[in-house]
Parts: sequence; C-alpha cells; structure tokens
Amino acid sequence: MNKREVQASVKDERLVQKRRDQMIKGAVALFKQKGFHRTTTREIAKAAGFSIGTLYEYIRTKEDVLYLVCDSIYDHVSERLQQDLALKKGTLDSLKLGIANFFQVMDEMQAEVLVMYQEVKSLSKDALPYVLKKEMEMVGMFENLLSRCVENGELHLSKKQVAMIAHNIFVQGQMWGFRRWALRKLFTLEEYIELQTELLLSGISAEVSATGTVPKSE
Repeated sequence: MNKREVQASVKDERLVQKRRDQMIKGAVALFKQKGFHRTTTREIAKAAGFSIGTLYEYIRTKEDVLYLVCDSIYDHVSERLQQDLALKKGTLDSLKLGIANFFQVMDEMQAEVLVMYQEVKSLSKDALPYVLKKEMEMVGMFENLLSRCVENGELHLSKKQVAMIAHNIFVQGQMWGFRRWALRKLFTLEEYIELQTELLLSGISAEVSATGTVPKSE
C-alpha cells in the first residue's frame, strides 16, 4: 500500500524526512501531555526546534503531524519484520524472531503507540481508513509468517486459526505498550517475549493434541 502523501514545499527528500522526524518527536511529547486538540502547531514547531514558518514548509495542517506519527509506527514495524531473511524461511524460529522484533518495536515506540490510539479519532475521514488498513497489513505480516510455517509442516492450523493467532500476536505486542507500567514490575521485555511466545506455541500444540487431528482449512 502506497503512503498517503503529505505535501511539502521542500524538495530535498532527506531533509524532509529529517525535519518530519523532529516534528514527530516533539509532537508525540506534546500530544501525550496535552492531547491533540490542545496542542498548537506553534508549540510543535518550538518542540521540534524550528519556527512556525519552517514547520509549514514540511506539512500543511496539524493533522498531518498526527498522520505522520501513525505512519511512522507502521513503517518501523514493517522494516523490522522484513529486514531479517530468516523471517522468510517459514520455521518456528522465524516466527519467534518475528514476534520478538514486533514486541521490541512496541517497546521502543511506546509513546507513539499510545498517542496514536488516543488521538487517531482526530484524523480526517480520508486518513482514518488508511491508518486502519495499515494496521491490518501488520496483522497480515504475521499471517504470512504463520502460513509459511503451515506450508512447511512446522504448524498445523486452519486459515481461521492463522488469522486469529496473527491478531493475538498483534494485540499481545500492543499490550506491552499499553500496560508496560504494570508489566515491567513483573517481567523484563525479554521475559515477556519469551513467556508470551511459549504460551502461544503451547496453545497451538494443545489444540492439535486435543483434537488428535490436523485442523481443516476453512
């Protein structure tokens, strides 16, 4: 899926990315503290380290900044899940690696994730479906990982089970972001990844053992 274009008057793409990264960093802190509607573009410019005039060379509206925050999360997840060739092998190890990579991104971008879900309602009607579709594409990455494991005989799952497990992985990653304040009292990130992965795989094994058969595709 192509990116939703946010227009900029500056033509240097590297400079545009650099300035927008600065905006995202400043905006996330402000949105988290004050909320989207109470934050002004002038405050975002100041937090990013440049003037309001410079800000409008890289975006058109305050909503563009929120959109860029949302999109940056998906870009980081996509990059992390696709950068390692092992993820293409369709093995249980590749699935474990994909889960670990995703959970790590959720930890690294906790502030962005929290802001996105708190303020996504502020996106326009044309931007919101794009963001929701990007989320489904991330779930789809795990569906692909699981499906490769099924094709290789590493897992025995129906299509509906693959879809459900992919959503479960996605929500478990988000849970670390949303409830890290409580979970960190009990687990390190590494322990959380290990335990969630163990529970996931033991649940899959239990399903096959309980039925005694390989689930039919549906």
